Amino acid sequence: MIISRTPFRISFFGGGTDYPGWFKENDGAVVATTINKYCYITCRYLPPFFEHKSRIIYSKMEHVSKIDEIDHPAVREVLRFLKVKEGVEIHHDGDLPARTGLGSSSSFTVGLLNSMYALLGKMASKEQLAKEAIYIEQNMCLENVGCQDQMLVAHGGLNFVEFGGDNHLKISKITVPGSTLEDLQSNLMLFFTGFSRNASEIAKHQVKNIPNKRRELELLYQMALESLKILNNNKLNDFGKLLHESWMLKKTLSDKITTPQIDEIYNNAKKSGALGGKLIGAGGGGFVLLYVPREKQAIVKEKLKKLLLVPFKFETLGSQIIFYQPSEGYVKKK
Repeated sequence: MIISRTPFRISFFGGGTDYPGWFKENDGAVVATTINKYCYITCRYLPPFFEHKSRIIYSKMEHVSKIDEIDHPAVREVLRFLKVKEGVEIHHDGDLPARTGLGSSSSFTVGLLNSMYALLGKMASKEQLAKEAIYIEQNMCLENVGCQDQMLVAHGGLNFVEFGGDNHLKISKITVPGSTLEDLQSNLMLFFTGFSRNASEIAKHQVKNIPNKRRELELLYQMALESLKILNNNKLNDFGKLLHESWMLKKTLSDKITTPQIDEIYNNAKKSGALGGKLIGAGGGGFVLLYVPREKQAIVKEKLKKLLLVPFKFETLGSQIIFYQPSEGYVKKK
């Protein structure tokens, strides 16, 4: 039995510059962190006592005899990628719902790779997990996804991720005093809007718009760089104000990124004391992240009382194997 634990992430700046359609010819960068909300993947070799060969359990349950029959794209392609021949049981649990902008699909893929490597008796590096997850999602599942989520959830922590040029993917820990991190964390509020959406479809529309949004994407890249200076200077209210500027710009990348309901939530928060914020992920729904000075948080919480406030903390470990008990396997008849 193997259990992996992989964090979800919240992205602050640079989202949209992590798509290959942009960074193959331009610089891209993202400032983001992982949080203490997780995707758990349990896997084991399935004992050969059943009519089916493998069992996959997530929001639905699949009983299959071969890999090609698996509906879940990431499960099917990870098993194909690793050339798994034996029957397996895979079980998914998450602290937060899927399709809500927190990188849950990449957390699943990275966590599944981590678990399956462990089941095969191998150790994969964080860099390997991230890059293989990108390959599987983009080239095998044919998802319209960028490259930030996989890097972030594999490595964990508050990071500056660069895309493009010779350093196709480069991740650097953002090193600021612990007091700065604590203050930043305490000024952030995360609300669940309750709206679900298909991130891949929204991202597809956004990617198609890249040739027409060069100026906007260049500015988003520059804002990611600017946020590093703000963190280094410990001017956190400026961090919140820059979030607002970035969100106003991000909304122009596609008419599918926001909705009237999300705009109303954001405007109400701003009127109540939030300095800035954004919708997490590709757009259309999910979680709204707000930067709110602590003295204004009670007012914002009251104004948005119909929404679920989700407490969280930053985390630093990334994807981990938290339980490892190798299976002895079964002897099959010849």
